[in-house]
Amino acid sequence: MTAIKHALQRDIFTPNDERLLSIVNVCKAGKKKRNCFLCATVTTERPVQVNVVKVKKSDKGDFYKRQTAWALRDLAVVDAKDAVKESPEFDLHFDKVYKWVASSTVEKNTFISCIWKLNQRYLRKKIDFINVSSQLLEELPKVAEESVPSGENQSVAGGDEEAVDEYQELNAREEQDIEIMMEGCEYAIANAEAFAEKLSRELQVLDGANIQSIMASEKQVNILMKLLDEALKEVDQIELKLSSYEEMLQSVKEQMDQISESNHLIHLSNTNNVKLLSEIEFLVNHMDLAKGHIKALQEGDLTSSRGIEACTNAADALLQCMNVALRPGHDMLHAVKQQQQRFSDLREQFARRLASHLNSVFVQQGHDQSSTLAQHSAELTLPNHHPFHRDLLRYAKLMEWLKNTDYGKYEGLTKNYMDYLSRLYEREIKDFFEVAKIKMTGTTREGKKFATLPRKESAVKQETESLHGSSGKLTGSTSSLNKLSVQSSGNRRSQSSSLLDMGNMSASDLDVADRTKFDKIFEQVLSELEPLCLAEQDFISKFFKLQQHQSTSGTTMNEVEEMDGVALSRLHTSGVPQTVSSEKDMIRQMMTKIFRCIEPELNNLIALGDKIDSFNSLYMLVKMSHHVWTAQNVDPASFLSTTLGNVLVTVKRNFDKCISNQMKQMDEVKISKKSKVGILPFVAEFEEFAALAESIFKNAERRGDLDKAYIKLIRAVFDSVEKVANESQKTPRDVVMMENFHHIFATLSRLKISCLEAEKKEAKQKYTDHLQSYVIYSLGQPLEKLNHFFEGVEARVAQGIREEEVSYQLAFNKQELRKVIKEYPGKEVKKGLDNLYKKVDKHLCEEENLLQVVWHSMQDEFIRQYKHFEGLIARCYPGSGITMEFTIQDILDYCSSIAQSH
Repeated sequence: MTAIKHALQRDIFTPNDERLLSIVNVCKAGKKKRNCFLCATVTTERPVQVNVVKVKKSDKGDFYKRQTAWALRDLAVVDAKDAVKESPEFDLHFDKVYKWVASSTVEKNTFISCIWKLNQRYLRKKIDFINVSSQLLEELPKVAEESVPSGENQSVAGGDEEAVDEYQELNAREEQDIEIMMEGCEYAIANAEAFAEKLSRELQVLDGANIQSIMASEKQVNILMKLLDEALKEVDQIELKLSSYEEMLQSVKEQMDQISESNHLIHLSNTNNVKLLSEIEFLVNHMDLAKGHIKALQEGDLTSSRGIEACTNAADALLQCMNVALRPGHDMLHAVKQQQQRFSDLREQFARRLASHLNSVFVQQGHDQSSTLAQHSAELTLPNHHPFHRDLLRYAKLMEWLKNTDYGKYEGLTKNYMDYLSRLYEREIKDFFEVAKIKMTGTTREGKKFATLPRKESAVKQETESLHGSSGKLTGSTSSLNKLSVQSSGNRRSQSSSLLDMGNMSASDLDVADRTKFDKIFEQVLSELEPLCLAEQDFISKFFKLQQHQSTSGTTMNEVEEMDGVALSRLHTSGVPQTVSSEKDMIRQMMTKIFRCIEPELNNLIALGDKIDSFNSLYMLVKMSHHVWTAQNVDPASFLSTTLGNVLVTVKRNFDKCISNQMKQMDEVKISKKSKVGILPFVAEFEEFAALAESIFKNAERRGDLDKAYIKLIRAVFDSVEKVANESQKTPRDVVMMENFHHIFATLSRLKISCLEAEKKEAKQKYTDHLQSYVIYSLGQPLEKLNHFFEGVEARVAQGIREEEVSYQLAFNKQELRKVIKEYPGKEVKKGLDNLYKKVDKHLCEEENLLQVVWHSMQDEFIRQYKHFEGLIARCYPGSGITMEFTIQDILDYCSSIAQSH
């Protein structure tokens, strides 16, 4: 084992600057026995690292290789398995448990003892040794452990290492000296004892020489001691001189210390003076308000532009002085406290003066604007507030100053402004709507016509003209439609408006011109309100320093389009304002309070327009939708956008009610039992409604609402036509269906309404089916006996008799056929056709002009029956020479002459 240990030290550990302390030959427990060595090593360099290394012998040679190494600090437990009974097995707990079997218990115990000693010497963390005999765990000497400090115990460590293992390898110089000495002795190797004895004798000779040399040098030692005594005397003299010098330097040091302390005090005083001057300059520069500013705050003119500018500059300077960031300790100075109190008094005094002046300006505006109301009372225009806004905007910076310094007075001014302006705008808007209502009803106070209305927005005028450019082309037949509208709207008149008694209005007054007039008035109202609200909102934002932010709240166009007319609800009311959560909400609240009368007045105007003519809801829906869309593009959360969105809900509800009333009138329609039906009233009314709607909704944003109404109306028209046709007594059902569906098909083809393409095809199909049905029903069997005869012939053929043999039947022979044919000469046929023409003429109405179409269809059907009879004669009576007494040409001549005669 010693040779193996020496080989491992030389080949493996010396190149790595490590020393091998202990070694054990082991194999893994429970596996095929492949021996290896566990080695305990320490590094030769500081700091010392202790490792457990697994070394394995190579399979291809006699050399060893290092396989695995674990740091001793990672070892947690050493388990010897049994502390009493000798056992070669033991476990080492590193990152996992390694089970080993040693070649002998002696090697195992030696290795465990070495591990215990290395742990005691080098590791702060102690390893757990379990099932280990207490004899192996011997304590290290206390002296070594206590006297040698940590990290500086190299010599002790070396001694311990020698104690752990007595073997020490010779270094290169020692080996060289031994080799030289052995070369000088011939029997150094052959006779080791003689060589050792020789070395001992030489050592004794050397020891004697050393002793003699020491004894011979005693005289020199005495001389040396004498010299040392003389040197000590000289040192004492030098120390005395140094002491005197030290006393002299001490006095100089005390003087220099006094000078240094004096300089330090002078420097400290200068520094304090500089700092004091800096603080005083800071306070003077930042807390001193110019006399001109003080005078402007106390007595400045708030009516002139120059005075307002001086007051604004003074207020800004005062705010800067009050907001200066004082340094620690400044607030304890009496002068600073006095100056701050003076600034507070100036701020309070100027805030009161500014609030009082602005309140006076608000009141003055109410008086000035009231004097101009009479000028606008006869015109459909709203007074212009721009001059007043321009004058007030001069105070915008002062309002911002007031908002930052005295929010209570700022809130008071805001409330007063809303109170004064709400009363002023309420008077102006009510008078404005009163004029609009009078112009709508056609009863003017001063005889002014609508043509004189001023138009502020040329773009709006062009849009209105383009929208209604085709309205004037509608025929006067709309009066019948207006009669129905007036009658239906009479049931839903409210009692809120006392301007007009609609019951006395004749239907002849309600024509296309009246509707166009209403549309222009309604557009004028919206065009006047929109810039008024936008200008006021912009002024509020600038004057009261409230920033407007874009938002997606409020009623959007898509939301209004998707709402049902009955289920719609208002998103905002004009009641108690909500809690202000931001400046944006404050703007909306102020606008809501100032213009609280706009929404009710618009709703009253819409109700009046609906009373005048329920079809006015079409105009209002298009106009209101356009203005809502425009307002939302500017600011979806603005007061104007929200208010117009709420009013649009009412307009949409009225539009839905108009459609519902038309459908209800279709269900309640009654026809005369004494006269022919003709084109039903609601069919003609649908035509005129569609023509009017197409002219109004051309390029409109709310086309989807109209398409939904079309679908509802056309289905109601289809159902009502069929219902009336079933109830008709004077006019055949097929005639009612044919004429009305022809009219519907013609209407839809002319207007080209894309959403009703399927209904157009359905109307055409119904018209064609009922035309064919009426022709067959009316034509019937004009040659009745001849029909009965050939029906019998066809029955015999169906029973299996050949067509050539039918003539041999007694009831169907050639004589019987000639007899029947003689009963229908050309004169009788013409007479029957003439009676049929008169009957058809009596059934059909002149409005639809379908007589010739029906007569031509009957002619074709009669010719078809004639050809059928001719074919049966040719097949069943071949070679008989029997023919009808009239020809197809005769039939064409009869029909033509009858049509021309009537």
